[in-house]
Amino acid sequence: MTLIKSISGIRGTIGGAPGEGLSPLDIVKFTYAYCEKMRERRPKAEGERYKVVVGKDARLSGDMVEQLVCGTLIACGVDVVKAGFASTPTTEMAVVFEEADGGIILTASHNPKQWNALKLLNEKGEFLNAAEGAAILECAEQENFNFADVDSLGDIEEKDFTDQHLDAVLALEAVDVEAVRKAGFKVALDAVNSVGGIIMPRLLERMGVECICVNCEPTGEFAHNPEPLPANLQELCQAVVDNKAHLGISVDPDVDRLALICEDGNPFGEEYTLVSVADYLLSRVYNEALETGKSMEEVAAPYVMTTSSNLSSSRALRDVTEQYGGEYHAAAVGEVNVVTKMKATNAIIGGEGNGGVIYPESHYGRDALVGIALFLSHLAHKSMKVSELRKTYPAYFISKQKIELSPAIDVDAILKQVEEKFASEKVNTIDGVKIDFPEKWVHLRKSNTEPIIRIYSEAKSMEEADELGQEIINIIESLG
Repeated sequence: MTLIKSISGIRGTIGGAPGEGLSPLDIVKFTYAYCEKMRERRPKAEGERYKVVVGKDARLSGDMVEQLVCGTLIACGVDVVKAGFASTPTTEMAVVFEEADGGIILTASHNPKQWNALKLLNEKGEFLNAAEGAAILECAEQENFNFADVDSLGDIEEKDFTDQHLDAVLALEAVDVEAVRKAGFKVALDAVNSVGGIIMPRLLERMGVECICVNCEPTGEFAHNPEPLPANLQELCQAVVDNKAHLGISVDPDVDRLALICEDGNPFGEEYTLVSVADYLLSRVYNEALETGKSMEEVAAPYVMTTSSNLSSSRALRDVTEQYGGEYHAAAVGEVNVVTKMKATNAIIGGEGNGGVIYPESHYGRDALVGIALFLSHLAHKSMKVSELRKTYPAYFISKQKIELSPAIDVDAILKQVEEKFASEKVNTIDGVKIDFPEKWVHLRKSNTEPIIRIYSEAKSMEEADELGQEIINIIESLG
């Protein structure tokens, strides 16, 4: 059993003893603490009600966790809007639609089916920051419960926000539905038997895209490891080739990550999802400035020609940004960290190299629906094959490896020793240790979502990237 408390929420395997897995008691404790800190964050006059949106992916434990969370919210005197099966970005936007005081998303994202989690949102539908999360954890541990009396219990209602979310995506100025419709795209979609199988086909249909569904029944019985990595997408790759599709689309169980497959069945590279979308948005500003004689600052307003991603993301985003005269800024790993950096730099686009696209014109959250709508618009305007588009971007190869953690491993001590070993290189310690070499880099950090050390390395070839990652693994093993 595993229970992880981090900036990414409260995440764990279902079952086991309280405090060792995501048990019913832990779910109640953390939900109660969320309510307590929400009241501190948003004081209201006596008698005013609090409202929280609750959405879930299709995990087998979803109903159980949902009942516990909603029951606890009601017992705290909080009104609940139950969104049912809803993607993470749908729930985030539902908080805004409902003018709610917060939201709770029940999903363990890319983790296997035995996992679930509570992802906690503020009144803007954005993840709580590290300090707010720490305060909730502290409150939960105190177990100083005081529930509402019978006359003060919260109410519950059910709403489906799918269409509102789709309307918002399709209304974005940069989404060119007509161009996509004229292109006559055919795509294969792998939704790993979760909520992406509900919302993604509806988006594609409204954009005039023919959709071939693979693993689109929201049963929660994931057809493969749900992390959208090439090794897990062989069925999708084959479906693209067999059906002569223009591209393949893969989303994770809660639809905040987007990975693409080229028409020839080869991965586009999840790192390049954000790169291609950034290319599209930056080029729109650049070209309009050329055509109108306006400055790029005028055209981009209220944003600027700035992009941001986490330290483990490809250099390709930096290269593409600088190609248009923009600036790139790196952030620590974690969506909330990227969002903080994006707000500080007024970035036009940002996200994470794992296929997460954050487009502030929509909302400050990773959204695979926004990502694919922008990508298809880009592809329609380019009038080229997906594999041809991929070749227009800088050629980097990223290797993603990991080391399982045991209680005996002192992660902080290991990271410090690695830092010292490479002291002569350019070292960044904002989040773990990132070592920048002239034409390659490696980043190692303790995962926020799993009991592992993640090791990401990037170079001009996959062989070199793999070798660099393995070198670091060998060093860590020698230190252990």
